[in-house]
Amino acid sequence: MGAHALGAAAYAVRAASIAEPNRPQAGDDEIRWQLAQLTAEVRAALRTLPPVGQNRSGPLGPGLLASGQLGTIVRDLQAGLSSQASTDPAAGRTSRGSRVSRRAR
Repeated sequence: MGAHALGAAAYAVRAASIAEPNRPQAGDDEIRWQLAQLTAEVRAALRTLPPVGQNRSGPLGPGLLASGQLGTIVRDLQAGLSSQASTDPAAGRTSRGSRVSRRAR
């Protein structure tokens, strides 16, 4: 079910980006919000999933969630899951997060 959780979050990020085309950071803001809503238990469970696109037989294997804009968003969400030590899960991200917002237009 973890793949479904990441997929739902990715679609919410995409919708936020589309809803605010004049605010390029809308996608990044939604990623931060999505990550902030996770409990420690959910965050730990989602961390056990393989990186999107790397396990051909798993729920995050090749397919819709592993490619294009959704793949980029899921990768950003998974990167945010790994940055538990930071109070801002998106801190330290480079242009990768910005790319999400621009693609959604």
